[in-house]
Amino acid sequence: MDLNATRTVRDLATEIPNATRIFEKFGIDYCCGGSKPLQDACRQANIPVEQVLRSLEDGTTAGAETATELDFNNAPLTALIAHILARHHGYVKQEIPRLKQLFYKVVAVHCAAHPELAAVQRTFIGVADEFSAHMMKEEMVLFPYIEKLEQAKCAGRPAPLASFGSIRNPVHMMELEHESTGKAVQAMRTLTSSYTPPESACFSYRTLYSALKEFEADLHEHVHLENNILFPRAIALEAQK
Repeated sequence: MDLNATRTVRDLATEIPNATRIFEKFGIDYCCGGSKPLQDACRQANIPVEQVLRSLEDGTTAGAETATELDFNNAPLTALIAHILARHHGYVKQEIPRLKQLFYKVVAVHCAAHPELAAVQRTFIGVADEFSAHMMKEEMVLFPYIEKLEQAKCAGRPAPLASFGSIRNPVHMMELEHESTGKAVQAMRTLTSSYTPPESACFSYRTLYSALKEFEADLHEHVHLENNILFPRAIALEAQK
């Protein structure tokens, strides 16, 4: 394993099974910001790069025991898509209604003392609406095309025709939408002081912030699988003669 600070965060995240958890712990952007060299990402996060490298080195040993059952870099794209749909799209669809209800309850009771809650709620509703539409486009258009593309290539048939031209076009749009959602979630993190509830927070208030933190972590893993693995592999597959 080539561990050095000049390699990109994306490369390390895709090669080391535990890397995404380590980057999450240190607050290093490995999804939308994955193209940065690790040393630049650590500087931006104000974390000593040596500390992150040590954690990654330890992770290569632990990774053999904790790696997921699916080798995302080599599994069929249909299997990776199935994982994304079940693990991440399913989670988001389940959590959005729950979080909206928690927001209504907490904002109604605590907004007078904590006016930032209204801004967090507005931001989350924007994220929920934008990302729900985003996932629908993936489920209805992009993912089915990738599955048909893989099936055609495996059977030695020409790539299926698509109204959007090259797969690079919808992929680019999905990446832009990922970036937009990521910025909105980062704004929520800032408004909530990294999801830290006030001392006087009730159980619902604390549950809301804990759920938002989990929602952000899932989003990071979700976008990582698409931006850093699924989309590049689909583009490479389309380019095969």
